[in-house]
Amino acid sequence: MSIGFGSYLKDYLEFHNISQTEFANRLNISQKHMNEILNGKQTITLEMAVSIYHLTGIPIEFIIKSECRKYITDKLIEKYKTLDELNKYLKKNFYLKELEERNWIKFNNKTNAVQNYIDLMDFLKVRDFEALEKVKEKTLFKKTGNDLNKLNLWIARCNEMTENQTVSAYDKDNFLFLIDDLKKESYNKGIDLEKVTKLLNNYGIYFIVEKALSGTKVRGCFRVKGKNPAIYLTQNYSSKDSFYFELFHELGHCKSDFNEAKNKVIVEGTDLIENRADDFALKTMISNDVWNDIVTNVSENNCLQISKKYIIPMSFIVGRLAKFKVIKYDSDLYNKYKMY
Repeated sequence: MSIGFGSYLKDYLEFHNISQTEFANRLNISQKHMNEILNGKQTITLEMAVSIYHLTGIPIEFIIKSECRKYITDKLIEKYKTLDELNKYLKKNFYLKELEERNWIKFNNKTNAVQNYIDLMDFLKVRDFEALEKVKEKTLFKKTGNDLNKLNLWIARCNEMTENQTVSAYDKDNFLFLIDDLKKESYNKGIDLEKVTKLLNNYGIYFIVEKALSGTKVRGCFRVKGKNPAIYLTQNYSSKDSFYFELFHELGHCKSDFNEAKNKVIVEGTDLIENRADDFALKTMISNDVWNDIVTNVSENNCLQISKKYIIPMSFIVGRLAKFKVIKYDSDLYNKYKMY
């Protein structure tokens, strides 16, 4: 059993030459109660912490934090038997080394298993592992185990990054205007993340692009943060059309699954939900009528004419042609225009 604040209080009494009996009298508690506090056998209540503060000047926050740490330590030892086993579990299942290398978490004491646990829970914004399991239950994702742990760590990182964004109020009636503005932006060469982010923020949508943890194949997710939609994308895109497909896919969730996302994070929903979002992305990028015009004459000249006529990026055209195996990804046509 850990000691908690009791050990600090014992040192304080010894330093100031105050007997346990005298301090018990000052607190108006029994000698037995005093002994239990000093030896970590009695939890210090908020009321008691206030009394100790008035007698010693030791901050209440420090007293409560020490007691919380004692409670956490006792629970973890009860579950994992030793702190060494806890640390092994954390390193194996929550990738502490990679989190630190990527500056997602600043660990206050890497050699202390309990502190690592506390830092991890603070990052994930959950009380404990039991609360984390409840968060996982609200994540629509077909994989489990470590894949889900990696996913939730990435989502936590994206949640944290949204704190640096200022978004307008979200109005679903402006959704089509947003789509039109995004399509105009996509016609410019390359991908300007800063402009896309600013555009989405102005329409009331948080937008984060952050590389996922190693070995993660997730491409993005959609959730509602407060009253505003939030779209998070990984950097698992290699071309302009794949970036915009993922963005429009998540906007498809925003259009159709907003209410569902108020209490769930949509990463990989049902086939119906995902197919609907895919269909929205495909039709937003290239309508069915225009697509028919493209496949009737798959020449560079025809594609360029259609691109200019309908204000569709060439990357969208060659990307769709490659996706449906009309041309190959290693073809000259695809590689020439994949970022246009």
